[in-house]
Amino acid sequence: MLYANSSTISVEIVAKQPSVWDCPDNMKTKALSYVRVSGKGQIDGDGFPRQQEAIARYAKINRIEIVQEFRDAGISGTREAFDRPGLTDCFMAIRANGVRLVLVETSSRVARDLMVGEIILAEFRKLGVKVVSADSGVDLTAGSNDPTSVLVRQILGSVSEFEKSVLVQKLAASRLRIRRSAGKCEGRKPYGVTESEQSVIAKMRAYRSEGFSFVDIADRLNVEGIKPRTPTRAGKETKWHPNMIQRIFKAA
Repeated sequence: MLYANSSTISVEIVAKQPSVWDCPDNMKTKALSYVRVSGKGQIDGDGFPRQQEAIARYAKINRIEIVQEFRDAGISGTREAFDRPGLTDCFMAIRANGVRLVLVETSSRVARDLMVGEIILAEFRKLGVKVVSADSGVDLTAGSNDPTSVLVRQILGSVSEFEKSVLVQKLAASRLRIRRSAGKCEGRKPYGVTESEQSVIAKMRAYRSEGFSFVDIADRLNVEGIKPRTPTRAGKETKWHPNMIQRIFKAA
């Protein structure tokens, strides 16, 4: 800034005030993140990367540093907090490190069941922790003195519960169609789905063609050291039995 009079010109240097975008990393708000997928088949799918991307995007925009991630893989959203290893670890970390913000992709990652979700969020509130949905920016732990936020949170939870019910109905209908067309949908796959099992079945058939009984075939396989699909059960070695051989022939 310049000041001038008839005899002198003086210069005053005014320091620039740092904006929020100029803040060093150590001034960022620290947070934990929590991600969850329900099915075992989703563990290697898009679920985790999608959630991580949404959380990272929200964190970048809002100057938040994710210091630790917690995840539950193949854990249903209807299970309570202490039935989830990842969420349990998250609570333990909060008590230890003093972080008071948790980011999730959506409210459904906390819970798909409304009552379970309210119980979990109540535990976070007791610790003074905010849980924020990255997709909407909504504070899911808003106190009961904020009716609008509570209403939004409950609507989000209700929508998640509704979506889950619709998904369950669709899956049930799909399984029914598969059963009607193929005769079977769930359950253990029949013996013979792998090449090694096919070779064992071929050996069984060869013995059967030579006039061997199911008892004889079972004895032969045990003597040759060929193991059933489950080699041990309850810590004990399993062996072929005639009824096992008979079931395989019926299913083959």
